[in-house]
Amino acid sequence: MELRTLRYFVAVAEELHFGRAAARLHISQPPLSRAVQRLERDVGAVLLVRSASGVVLTPAGAVLLDEARALLERVERARVRVAAAAGAGTLTVGMLTDQADPGAHRLAAAYRRRHPGVEVRVRETGLADPTCGLRAGLVDVALTRGPFELGGLTVRELRADPVGAVLRADDPLAGRDALELADLAGRRWFRFPAGTDPLWQAYWNGGEPREGPVVHAVQECVQAVRWNGTVGIAPLGHAPPEGLALVPVTDMAPSAVVVAWKQGDANPLVRAFVRNAVAAYRG
Repeated sequence: MELRTLRYFVAVAEELHFGRAAARLHISQPPLSRAVQRLERDVGAVLLVRSASGVVLTPAGAVLLDEARALLERVERARVRVAAAAGAGTLTVGMLTDQADPGAHRLAAAYRRRHPGVEVRVRETGLADPTCGLRAGLVDVALTRGPFELGGLTVRELRADPVGAVLRADDPLAGRDALELADLAGRRWFRFPAGTDPLWQAYWNGGEPREGPVVHAVQECVQAVRWNGTVGIAPLGHAPPEGLALVPVTDMAPSAVVVAWKQGDANPLVRAFVRNAVAAYRG
């Protein structure tokens, strides 16, 4: 059994869908299907059963999934230890994520436990660069949110969070159970600096050109709402700061938490970080 084939199988087993697994692996479906068929011949058992809704693991497939994950983790550890011994034991991570995010906490704990010889340097960034310095070469990998232009980057979605409007608690809309973007038309929204990724800017402005103050950091957004009644958008899931309200916006797409790295980067420390991120956010 080749490691690449096992990675293919794990992707299908985790996604339970050949199309999503192929997209995750950045390959087309036919070679993925052939690889899984060869693996089934090698082990002499049916591992996956296609259904109308996707894929179902057989009992044999469930066993192989556990074994494959354990084997790939051992390979990952070996590569990281060799890299650290060769003097490449530092990983710089760009972060644009909630510091209270349990997924980020699980990721830090897992990476530290599995790769104690790696020094992780964290670079926190402002709202103007969703890639957290990745394009500029300031970091090796980014834990951030989408969407943003993908040219030259590989992105893996870890989770999708519903979002809401951040309003002052005395705002007439603050007592609503839910809002639509049309309810916020004509209001002042916070905006990001000129030159900010257009997909990123458009998402946080609800897909429309907006007028309002330019902000660079989360705290500036909070203060713009508190002092000026500016509308902001933020992920749901945490209590808003005192004096503010967070009301779900039902017609906005969820905000994706993603891990991003440069296409073709073979750094084993980056690959280990990505694998650990996927596992940590799967929870």
